[in-house]
Amino acid sequence: MRSMSACVRTSALNAALRAFFPSKTGLTTLSCRASSSTAVTAALAAKDRFAERHIGPRASDLDDMLATVGVASLEDMVNKTVPANILLKDKLDLGAYTAGLSESDALVELKRMTSANKVFRSFIGMGYYGTKTPGVILRNVLENPGWYTQYTPYQPEVSQGRLECLMNFQTMVADLTGMEMCGSSLLDEATAAAEAMTMIYGGATKKPVFFVDNRVHAQTRAVVQTRAEGHGITVVTGDYATFEVGSDVCGALVQYPATDGAILSYGVFADKLHASGAKLAVAADLLSLTTLTPPGEWGADIAVGSAQRFGVPFGFGGPHAGFLATSQAFARKMPGRIIGLSIDCYGKPAYRMAMQTREQHIRRDKATSNICTAQALLANIAALYGMYHGPDGLTQIATHCHQSATLLRAGLIKLGCNASDEAFFDTIRVEPPPGMSVDDVLAAGVSQGLNFRKLSDTELTLSCDETTSLTDVEAVWRAFGNGREPPFSADDIFAEAASPPLPASLVRKSTFMAHPVFTSHQSESQMLRYIFKLAARDISLTTCMIPLGSCTMKLNATAEMMPVTWPEINGIHPFAPVDQTRGYAELISSLEQMLCEITGFPGMSLQPNSGASGEYAGLRSIRAYQASIGESNRNVCLIPVSAHGTNPASAAMCGMRIVPIGCDAQGNIDMEDLEAKAKKHASELSALMVTYPSTHGVFEETIVDICNVVHQYGGQVYMDGANMNAQVGLCGPGYFGADVCHLNLHKTFCIPHGGGGPGIGPIGVAAHLKPFLPSHPVVPMGGDQAFGVTAAAPWGSASILPISWMYCTMMGSDGLRRATQYAILNANYMAARLSGHYKVLYTGKEGLCAHEFILDLREFKSSAGVTEADIAKRLADYNFHAPTMSWPVAGTIMVEPTESEDKPELDRFCDALIAIRGELREIEQGIWPRDDNPLKNAPHTAAIVMGEQWSHPYSRTRAAFPVPSLRQQKFWPTVSRVNDTYGDRNLVCSCPPMEVFMEEEDQLEAVM
Repeated sequence: MRSMSACVRTSALNAALRAFFPSKTGLTTLSCRASSSTAVTAALAAKDRFAERHIGPRASDLDDMLATVGVASLEDMVNKTVPANILLKDKLDLGAYTAGLSESDALVELKRMTSANKVFRSFIGMGYYGTKTPGVILRNVLENPGWYTQYTPYQPEVSQGRLECLMNFQTMVADLTGMEMCGSSLLDEATAAAEAMTMIYGGATKKPVFFVDNRVHAQTRAVVQTRAEGHGITVVTGDYATFEVGSDVCGALVQYPATDGAILSYGVFADKLHASGAKLAVAADLLSLTTLTPPGEWGADIAVGSAQRFGVPFGFGGPHAGFLATSQAFARKMPGRIIGLSIDCYGKPAYRMAMQTREQHIRRDKATSNICTAQALLANIAALYGMYHGPDGLTQIATHCHQSATLLRAGLIKLGCNASDEAFFDTIRVEPPPGMSVDDVLAAGVSQGLNFRKLSDTELTLSCDETTSLTDVEAVWRAFGNGREPPFSADDIFAEAASPPLPASLVRKSTFMAHPVFTSHQSESQMLRYIFKLAARDISLTTCMIPLGSCTMKLNATAEMMPVTWPEINGIHPFAPVDQTRGYAELISSLEQMLCEITGFPGMSLQPNSGASGEYAGLRSIRAYQASIGESNRNVCLIPVSAHGTNPASAAMCGMRIVPIGCDAQGNIDMEDLEAKAKKHASELSALMVTYPSTHGVFEETIVDICNVVHQYGGQVYMDGANMNAQVGLCGPGYFGADVCHLNLHKTFCIPHGGGGPGIGPIGVAAHLKPFLPSHPVVPMGGDQAFGVTAAAPWGSASILPISWMYCTMMGSDGLRRATQYAILNANYMAARLSGHYKVLYTGKEGLCAHEFILDLREFKSSAGVTEADIAKRLADYNFHAPTMSWPVAGTIMVEPTESEDKPELDRFCDALIAIRGELREIEQGIWPRDDNPLKNAPHTAAIVMGEQWSHPYSRTRAAFPVPSLRQQKFWPTVSRVNDTYGDRNLVCSCPPMEVFMEEEDQLEAVM
């Protein structure tokens, strides 16, 4: 691996410090001057060290916790937990950051680094546009941990706020696209288009051809082509107007408006496809649909796109909320998550994730998609942006974009440019003026602080947006005049500026966003109250620990989050010239090097924008390598039966044949079964997918042997990095034999979960796989034999990479190792405290678990009629989010406390579960009926507890305040137990009439 620089660039750092914090209050200027003594340096070093803030347990608690676990020290615990043959002998070398920087110094260092970025006005377009994030949304959602530290809403009773907001997103997108329903977000526009293709292909019979129009964005074409290869789909490109639809064509994709800005009429093409039994997917610009006839009204079967320009900054490519909208007929084929309306056990309306069991990744090897994490936080921001502006405000913004482009075009024509006469929305296509080439214009634009798009050697496109001002337009005219002022003013040409006429059939006539929720929050006061009303309905890390096994809900520190909204981080277009993104280049290189050191791999790609995307990218890299050495026949993927559902789903998407591997009674991979199947499929063996520590929360002693067996029979080892939080600084997949591993930066490396996204899933690879890392069609990057492209942007969700960089830089080598030790200690401390009340299902040879553990609850179904779901819901009454439920073993819960929780919070959770065990005992003893007790009726809302009627055999106090501490601080769920079956049978995926809530409230009051 490449070693990192040995020292921080101190002079540059100090200059940045003075520029960023002139007073230097609270900061320590780093210095390498020989005259500085060690004693002075130590005395005046910054005191805002991060590791002590990130790691929860205090030094005073350590002895008690170690004694409870039964180990002498942290090192003793590690030696009894992690196999000796994989323990790292040396500490991590993070170069300049090995010792770790203080919070303030890390911010200054990052400011120095990113100040090399140049934030120019972008007219590049291509699916990315300038936007204005309303301050009320920026400060109170994007920068609010009550929103960004929530988890995916699998527990709907404690997630009603974000579920409602995501329902608003679905309704908004469905209305704008003219479709019947929409999912709650996808990763980006390009992957949404690829998902649409696989939906269409999966519903066709013996139709392997998919057509993509030439005027679809380049990045979308590339992602679709890459995805098609894994499914055996043949992608044909060309001009939709002349394409002949054959009997082998399953569907097509077009762009609306096209990548060059033209608004084209696709109705006849849709009819041709339908006549041949094929389907049409349309990549649509959401803002344009306020004025253009929506795809659903002229024959499109699926609409995809991005909600980026609805208040979400460029972010150098992400994260942004993609969308996929379609008809009810496709409901059970849709990828990702759908929010639906159901009722609770009292008949009150309640939101939930609809048809959770039809999520594609849960179908494992039968899946058509591996989508798990999506972009919930960004979808919520887009929804709130739409609500804040309302349909009229959005239309005004769209009009501004079009008028800006119209004025711009008129001026360029005056300057002698030839312009396309096709109708446009916000993007115009022009030739350079006489005497200038395309490259001349690009260079002149840069001199004016402007970026344009080179469409070809003879044409450029310029895209206007919400942020385009008259000053910007005039600067463009100067650039096209090679720096000269134009011989006219905007006033001279504004009245006569006109755009090519739009066909009447493409002028929107239908209403949209007519639900009252989109017209009730236009004042900042109302929007502010709505945002906080929703946040108050949800449990987040601001409420309590969220001990979800395999999810690593650790601290998302404020210092890590601050840079995300810096202009030099979020104000840059992903396709900006490379000499304007040198700060990002240094940041990305620095983070890649640290991740390489942590994992033991020499290669790293940050492009995958979710963990499941990382799985896909890793497997495709393996298959590309094998094909390069003449072994393309290798297509068998061995997967343990305990694996997360995304593993087989990802393998299926890569055209692999899944062969399951059994587990032994201790939950470990059955070595005999592994060797037998590896040997049986030796000539076809492509890879093994293994999670480490195992999904059962144990460091398997045989991991090196597992890797050796797979290599012996010609396969590659893919490691799922979901449990990397138990490895950092102690061991690493590249060090003990894996060939590729994806990381979840939204788990191990502190990017927040955002209520279901964003996430980043980079892959680390061994040297022989580096040439096959993903590339990009617009920005050169990746391997020279890349398998393809996984995301719309070159570095995926680049604007949140600073979060992980800050974490690694502030923790330093020792801090990262200590964090892992405490993650393991916290889990074992809780397991020890609970082992006298519940059965801990799996442990290692010394009786210890890794960073998570499984509690077996199956006995209570027979002894008390209580399931794991009942216990999960009851935890909400104790102010807790439930652990992971029924995975990887049915009838259990899996607990992962992370290193960020302190001993009092660990004890509070243990006390809650111990109290619930006491409640179970009262049911077992017949004190409470099996069908009427605090667990079966959980969670208890304030409305129920304070109602006029109470007929239960336990008190209201026992229901709501089962432990005294809850009287000091109480989270109240706003709905009772949600009826999943009703929601699936009565699928409602858009905002219901307000009367529904009024009627149900009236009925509820009558009952109470």
